[in-house]
Amino acid sequence: MTNPSEPSALSERPTRAPAGSDPLVVRAERRLMRTYGPPKATFLRGKGTVLFDEEGNGWLDFLCGLGVTSLGHAHPAVSEAVARQASTLVHTSNLFLTAPAVEAAERLAKITGFDDARVFFSQCGATANEAAIKLARKHGKAQHPDKIRVVALEGSFHGRTLATLEATGQPAKHAPFAPLAGFVDHIPHDSADAMTAAVRDDTCAVLLEIVQGEGGIRPLDVEVLEAAREACDRAGALLIVDEVQTGVGRTGPWFAFQGSGIAPDVITVAKALANGLPIGACVARGPAADVFGPGDHATTFGGNPVSCAAAVAVIDTIEGERILASARIRGRQLRDGVAALASSAGPVHAVRGTGLLLGVQLDRPVAAEIEAGCRERRLLVNAVAPDVLRIAPPLTVSGEEVDHALEVLGEAAADVGER
Repeated sequence: MTNPSEPSALSERPTRAPAGSDPLVVRAERRLMRTYGPPKATFLRGKGTVLFDEEGNGWLDFLCGLGVTSLGHAHPAVSEAVARQASTLVHTSNLFLTAPAVEAAERLAKITGFDDARVFFSQCGATANEAAIKLARKHGKAQHPDKIRVVALEGSFHGRTLATLEATGQPAKHAPFAPLAGFVDHIPHDSADAMTAAVRDDTCAVLLEIVQGEGGIRPLDVEVLEAAREACDRAGALLIVDEVQTGVGRTGPWFAFQGSGIAPDVITVAKALANGLPIGACVARGPAADVFGPGDHATTFGGNPVSCAAAVAVIDTIEGERILASARIRGRQLRDGVAALASSAGPVHAVRGTGLLLGVQLDRPVAAEIEAGCRERRLLVNAVAPDVLRIAPPLTVSGEEVDHALEVLGEAAADVGER
């Protein structure tokens, strides 16, 4: 592989700001709202698993835009599809029909395995989850006017709109915007009994992630999933699985639910669906697929032809090049490598997660320090919890790149351990 710490054959003449202009980070500080922390790097281009900074240095990207660029950066099939569609038709609104939206919905029906699937397209994961919550509420109110409550899990993350923020099981994120509406009941992520008890006659949905992403890369126990399915069936509620981070091959199969033994009524998808183009989707089956009628929900940019063309290209490329099979091999390689690090001295304790969504468990709260150590060596991972690092490289990552990342991670962890 190309070692990101060395001059790269993929390097090009760095693109720099015009002479005399302020640095980009200064301009950003002046004009962008401070909803994110200080930028940790500035990137000008990417190719495959490598990002290039202002100096032309290559950085190995094992975060892939928070699980978004699963085909790597500037994948030719996606770039060509986007360029072709952008030069043909960019937008019409949902008052009119375009071929890419229909084709993307057909692809989603195929890879979910939902023969009767219907799709609502949005712009991101939060808006896909917002649509799913509204759908569940209408489904519940058709049974009883008070059937509007949602059960979600502690540690979950479902978005930052007001409804999805409330569903997110992280109270610290609620505090600046309290009071919230109060329609979500949060329960422990690891208790089947709590799930059974929480779903009542006034529950319209259970919303969960098969693997909690922002909650620390925590796979749910099969007993919790089975309890959720059984409780929803008993109460006439919908089981919604948030596949925003786990979908489109991230955990091994197309979707995490496909390896879980349970079948949801609704799934939400975003992130990797269009490899970086803004898109989200709420996919429903069975009675849930027919809940929405004209005027119940809408979005100006949902089903955008360019984003949908990118989604079609992503699905066709993964399928045509059998990328899921190779990604499973790389996932095992990465898991085994982290497990080997855990057997040596240092803060690496264990590995959890599945496929190419892995959490490096540490024996002390030094994830941010190890993240910084990796970044100094131009490897991008991130601290998703004080004692957990998230690793999520593109599905197209090579074996050599995995080996290099493991070497860097080992060095960074050893440095922190020695301190």
